[in-house]
Amino acid sequence: MVHDVVIVGSGPAGYTAAIYAARAQLKPIVLAGSVTAGGALMNTTEVENFPGFPEGLMGPDLMARMQEQAERFGTDVRFEDVIKLELDGDIKRVTTDDNVYEAKTVILSTGSEYRKLGLKDEDRLSGHGVSYCATCDGFFFRDQDIIVVGGGDSAMEEATFLTTFARSVTIVHRRDEFRASPFMVKKAENNPKIRFEFNAVVKELRGEDSLTGVVLEDTVTGEERVLDATGMFVAIGQIPRTELVKDQIALEDSGYVAVDHPSTRTNIPGVFACGDVADTTYQQAITAAASGCRAALDAQHFLEQAE
Repeated sequence: MVHDVVIVGSGPAGYTAAIYAARAQLKPIVLAGSVTAGGALMNTTEVENFPGFPEGLMGPDLMARMQEQAERFGTDVRFEDVIKLELDGDIKRVTTDDNVYEAKTVILSTGSEYRKLGLKDEDRLSGHGVSYCATCDGFFFRDQDIIVVGGGDSAMEEATFLTTFARSVTIVHRRDEFRASPFMVKKAENNPKIRFEFNAVVKELRGEDSLTGVVLEDTVTGEERVLDATGMFVAIGQIPRTELVKDQIALEDSGYVAVDHPSTRTNIPGVFACGDVADTTYQQAITAAASGCRAALDAQHFLEQAE
């Protein structure tokens, strides 16, 4: 059987694409993954900035509702891991551990993952003081002393944003000068709540149930000291999940899937990309959902023109 649409990945982008494709009677299949189903929001405690939920809700609950809505309109959600994609030609082939799916169009919504520090207790304390998204979690650190790790524009941006809530923000950077633009650095330097730790790396995390502090190591002298903090935001970039398509599809210099903006078309006819795998700028649930809508409409128009 050749399907109209196969969606690789889930999350806000994949499930929104499925909702629109299903309502267009395209009978989409979502290959959500066995472990990563639901995307990054499955690891987010409370979501308070998604429209329509004034009281907020847990990330997994939002994903469960999106999945339920997609299935209500006829989406077939399968928790299988895609291991191979063959995207050339009129009929695409998507191989999982269990099946091979053929489709006229493929929507990629494989997302991205935050680049981590690789510390022993990082995963254990994720969501309990350790975060990778200031926009998502900054509100929960009101009147607390927190750390931002990084030296680029995103680190400056996150630190400045977090001063809205935090008592103090300390930017920890491994070098003696920032990679960020002079404007962003100046903005941070002029903020009375922001402090700086140069030539320093986070070597160890402290805390049992939640973060209580970090051990900093001086990159020049090797000396160590403890910096008390109840929050740490890691802002050292993200890694788009493109390992299955990087040899087939055009990528941006940054590694994200290149699309023909404002559409979601890739360089391969019939293949579309949405969500964080193609978003170098915003990386938010609501923008991912919006791009999922665009991808489904683009796929629908492609199929109509091919008839």
